[in-house]
Amino acid sequence: MEVLLSGTAGAAGRPEPGCRCVSCLSCDGPPAGPRRPFEVLVDGRVPFPFADVPPGYRAWGGGLGLTGPDGGGLLCVPPGREPPADLPDRLDLVLIDLLDRPERLGLLRRTHPDAAAVAVGLDHRIRSESELDRRLRLWGALAVPDGTVLRTTVPRTSMRKAGPRVLLLGGSRSGKSAEAELRLAAEPYVTYVATGPGGAGDGEWAARVRAHRERRPAHWDTVETTDLVAALTEATTPLLVDGLGTWLAAVFDEHGAWEGDRAPVRRRCDELVAAWRQAPQAVVAVSDEVGMGVVPATASGRAFRDALGRLNERLAAESEHVALVVAGRVLEL
Repeated sequence: MEVLLSGTAGAAGRPEPGCRCVSCLSCDGPPAGPRRPFEVLVDGRVPFPFADVPPGYRAWGGGLGLTGPDGGGLLCVPPGREPPADLPDRLDLVLIDLLDRPERLGLLRRTHPDAAAVAVGLDHRIRSESELDRRLRLWGALAVPDGTVLRTTVPRTSMRKAGPRVLLLGGSRSGKSAEAELRLAAEPYVTYVATGPGGAGDGEWAARVRAHRERRPAHWDTVETTDLVAALTEATTPLLVDGLGTWLAAVFDEHGAWEGDRAPVRRRCDELVAAWRQAPQAVVAVSDEVGMGVVPATASGRAFRDALGRLNERLAAESEHVALVVAGRVLEL
């Protein structure tokens, strides 16, 4: 099937008339825009939504999907719509709004891993075209200009261009955890490795843990452990480790190293670096950048800061990509 994508934006287009947000003000010409509201025409005669289709075509999914005479499958998920449950066996091309919930693409890829993904609904939910391009590269999806003609045999872009090992550093509330989740959002299978306590007896910490759980895609698996060596070496899916600071604090606790012998901590860090170097699956890890703040007032605090700083440095040396997250902005290192 030949798919004419006449419009690629949300209902108001991009830029939105009268909007003075940074995204709309910067959208003054190609490649940043402008973009027309989402509109699709298949084979020059079948408009979206797919309702009364000509002979040889089959509509499904409440008008969101279309199977053509050649057997090719097209699915359209514009803003405000959800993918249908009744997907056909063959699905070649997905036009999908990825700006709010990219994890829907990961879920689709569980059953249709080879479907090409093209982002639509492109509006001021993304601050710039360069940020859109960065995210789509991570997700193995494309953005195309209005007026692009696609075919249901368009090849899917390769996944995980960010590399198999990614270390994300940042301060408190910097957005580093959200960035880590964003990087793996379109993966069909992810194991979230939580290294911190569950929050029993500490209402404030429990609220933090709950917020993290609610933000993560429901189809991800979660493992709560401080045995990161086993998690890395035995992984069968991409991993998100959040985070190394709480892991190191737990190691200090386990070995009584706050005031005592810290040799066991160094040994555990050596083992973690070795496992990281040989990780069989993609892994994104979050860690605290502790070298920019006030010098800790206690010897144990300074020992923890130094140990985590050294661990960050060693893991960075073994990573394909390292970034610092500041105020939600990502600075590649």
